[in-house]
Amino acid sequence: MESTRRSLAKAISWRLIATTITGTLAFALTGELAFAAQIGLADTALKIFIYVAHERLWNRIPFGREKQPEYYI
Repeated sequence: MESTRRSLAKAISWRLIATTITGTLAFALTGELAFAAQIGLADTALKIFIYVAHERLWNRIPFGREKQPEYYI
């Protein structure tokens, strides 16, 4: 089970990554309308795969996890 702090930390870290990706794509593909559509499609497709990798990485980080008891009664 995740704590609220962990969920918030994950959301913030993901948005920083996502914003960086979008900015990089927008810079690489200069300001025409056709490029704007390409940026939107590329951004969405790329972020799906990066988000999965991000989530898998966070599964390895113990920060904010609540320890489960060893047994239940």
